[in-house]
Amino acid sequence: MSLIHFDYSNALIPQYGITQEGLARLEDRLSASRQEVLDDVQLFHSGSTPAEYKQPLDAGFTDLPQRLLKEYRAAQKDSELGQILSRTKELADKVDRVVVLGIGGSYMGAKALMESCCQPFFNERSRGERGGYPRIYFEGNNVDNDASAGLLDLLGNGNPVAKEERWGLVVISKSGGTLETAAAFRQFFRALKGSLGEDAEQVADYVIPITGQTGKLFDLAAALGCDRPFSVPDGVGGRFSILSAVGLVPAALMGLDVVKLLEGAVAMTDHFAKAEPKDNSILHYVGVMYLLEQWRGVHTRVLSMWSKALESAGLWYDQLLAESLGKDLRGALPLTVVNTRDLHSRAQQHQEGRRDKVYANVIVGQWRYAPVPIGNSEHNQDQLNELADKTLPDIMSAAIAGTNQAYLEDQRPTVDLHLPKVDEYTLGQFFQFMMLATVVEGRLLAMNPYGQPGVEAYKKNMNRILREK
Repeated sequence: MSLIHFDYSNALIPQYGITQEGLARLEDRLSASRQEVLDDVQLFHSGSTPAEYKQPLDAGFTDLPQRLLKEYRAAQKDSELGQILSRTKELADKVDRVVVLGIGGSYMGAKALMESCCQPFFNERSRGERGGYPRIYFEGNNVDNDASAGLLDLLGNGNPVAKEERWGLVVISKSGGTLETAAAFRQFFRALKGSLGEDAEQVADYVIPITGQTGKLFDLAAALGCDRPFSVPDGVGGRFSILSAVGLVPAALMGLDVVKLLEGAVAMTDHFAKAEPKDNSILHYVGVMYLLEQWRGVHTRVLSMWSKALESAGLWYDQLLAESLGKDLRGALPLTVVNTRDLHSRAQQHQEGRRDKVYANVIVGQWRYAPVPIGNSEHNQDQLNELADKTLPDIMSAAIAGTNQAYLEDQRPTVDLHLPKVDEYTLGQFFQFMMLATVVEGRLLAMNPYGQPGVEAYKKNMNRILREK
């Protein structure tokens, strides 16, 4: 199967971009940073990390897909992946709707998978058109009163007899102490129990907790009778957890091929570990971004998603980059846009604003549906009949080429990430590509890409203020 292809030729702009020679000179440092990342994995698994060494060392994500697949192929239903497939099937067979509660890395990857790999308007389709899988909703990622109340109203009191009226919960929080998710779980669990009527004693069968091996949610799940929680693995931070149960449980509930998802990630890890620096897409991506920031003061990275289905994948990356490298008064600012939509809102600033941006285009090679032509019309006031044979992919390709040309003519650097198609295998590659690239860049900057101490400040203040009133 094809790998994601990275093209940085439009960033080779002598005055405002990078040079091939500069990237070549960086190869040794990039190789050293790659080796450091690979060594961190071995050190993590050794269990003998010195207390003063790179703490936290959340390197467990790197080979997690390989470990999950190896265990699954050896033990099948008794493996973690086998248990995920079994438990999600049980829940999917009972309900027509599932609410996923989580915030940040506990839901953003799952939402990205739904929008990219499920059919458009998944929740609007009949159960048969959804392959028998439940509708999926996301909450617990904010404290917006009307959003929560509106979803609770939509779910209603339910009918304990009719499957199409029943619903379930997936709650994801490593500690269980994140207020947004904890409050939502209390509210939605109460509503779920009330909706089951005489079956309320079986409410635990309608809940899948995903949490740490200790902590508030672990203890709460046990007290509620949820005796089969899945674990957020040790050594895997929230924003790196998409390929653990955190992402795999919701993905399985959507009917996605989680094996293909993990296989895509394995293929990208293999490329990262084995490809020579001159042929290594991840190292090229890191090198280009690093040089643009160091040489040209390019501190804003615009991730241009040329598919509406990829918007949440871009927002997932926003968190990954911001929390990993936004430290010590450093770190690039991530910005996700969806084109051609946002060419009608942000393009003016991107074309003629400050030269502090690089534009990373994420381009889809093969669309899910057959190309839709413009078509002929007896009403040609819009003068489109001459383009009647052109399709929406033709227009998209012209927009990409035209935008890149406009930026290049003004010496504004762009790079292209070519996705063969949008499916589980490719998304597995994309997630792993971006996670590995971010960690390598952190090591190149002599920065620990793990941990997010700045996020904790608002949490402490919020909890203190609430308890003072």
